[in-house]
Amino acid sequence: MSSIIPFVIVLGVLIFVHEFGHFIIAKLLGVRVLKFSLGFGKKIISKKIGDTEYLVSYLPLGGYVKLFGEQPGEEIAAADRGCSFSDRPVWHRFVIVLAGPTFNLLFALLVFSLIYLGSGIPNPVPGTKIGHVDTKSAAAVAGIKPDDVIIAINGLQTIKWQDVSELVRNSRGKNLEISIQRNGQSIVLKARAKISEIKNIFGEVVETRYLLGISKKDDYVYKKTTIIGAFKAGIRQTWAYIYLTVMSLVKIIERVVPASEMGGPILIAHMAGQQMRAGWTNLLSFMAVLSVNLGIINLLPIPILDGGHLTFFTIEAMRRKPISLQAQEVMQQIGIVLLGTLMVFVFYNDIIRLFTHS
Repeated sequence: MSSIIPFVIVLGVLIFVHEFGHFIIAKLLGVRVLKFSLGFGKKIISKKIGDTEYLVSYLPLGGYVKLFGEQPGEEIAAADRGCSFSDRPVWHRFVIVLAGPTFNLLFALLVFSLIYLGSGIPNPVPGTKIGHVDTKSAAAVAGIKPDDVIIAINGLQTIKWQDVSELVRNSRGKNLEISIQRNGQSIVLKARAKISEIKNIFGEVVETRYLLGISKKDDYVYKKTTIIGAFKAGIRQTWAYIYLTVMSLVKIIERVVPASEMGGPILIAHMAGQQMRAGWTNLLSFMAVLSVNLGIINLLPIPILDGGHLTFFTIEAMRRKPISLQAQEVMQQIGIVLLGTLMVFVFYNDIIRLFTHS
């Protein structure tokens, strides 16, 4: 239960943001919106305002906006063609579909900016305090512990972490005399760095060099900022997650990142519960990251996703005529099969992960 509530909150907000993007741009461009639904299946509540029926349905694993005339080949009365989706210029249809993923990315930008505005921008605390010591590393064997502060190596003072890194890297495996402070006392320990692999976030080896097996403690001070400063920081953070999401997809295709790392609703629910327990700021940050993921994944050129429709519209604009109805139906069916297979796969990963970690 502790995971279900935050899961529903996160998914509900992200679906609303995505579908609201389609909804509001369609309205602005004069396309009639028939339904705006959060969730699938049997409706729980509904209310019709104007031409639009607003619904909340039982299955909270998605949502949809139904536009008048969005189905290819749908018969539209001459009097209604002005508000039909299929009769609008291709760029209108392109913008309406693009609005969903775009609103997800803008939502992430808004959330990150508000977090920075409220808590300030984190700045790393300079120094040489150790945060982590790898098990069975040269540092662990020497007796170095987390929260030790390295004050000198071979008699050379270390003020910043870069000093530590350079002295260890240039040691060429020779004995190091490491002076540390621990609980107010000065201690001298001896260690010999080993050639080790340095991997990036995707597990790829990017460098080999001499290491002790320690990392700096991540301490931060939060500096208050202006609305503009928070907005700039929000842009940087959003872009960083866009880049990370795109590269993660590339690495999965390249089989650098195993497909078993992919997760589905169960993993999202578990993580949402964890973030909720850690505090609302953590939950909001998680929601923003998930919003970026949702936006980017929806832009993939897979039929049935927004990216698939955008691909159809791009081809239509280039050919100056739409793709045949039969071709669209075939590609949509392929998209459904691909998406269904992916859903089964991520559910399988979630279940395996659930039993493995239980």
